[in-house]
Amino acid sequence: MKVFRLDALDAERVANEGAYLRFLKERHMSAGLYALSPGDTDQQTAHDQDEIYQVVSGRAELTVGAETTTVGRGTVAYVPAGVPHRFHHVTEELRVLVVFSPPED
Repeated sequence: MKVFRLDALDAERVANEGAYLRFLKERHMSAGLYALSPGDTDQQTAHDQDEIYQVVSGRAELTVGAETTTVGRGTVAYVPAGVPHRFHHVTEELRVLVVFSPPED
């Protein structure tokens, strides 16, 4: 078993001065913590892996392909591999748990 505390992961992410911290990579999946502040630009592009986002805090818009929705604490979103997507109009500090399958490189 591996256990992680989101507050410790967020502190590590901040210490590494990045918006994303991968904290797990296994044979069939990987996981990370992604954070954006109001006014930040989401620079990600389409990935080769399927993704699941679980918003743990904050509020923003998420566009996946041609669809846009508001996301906030408790939202879970699936993004198919190869589909362009991004968070935007971040109105509250956003923290998102990200799961990739297969694992990201």
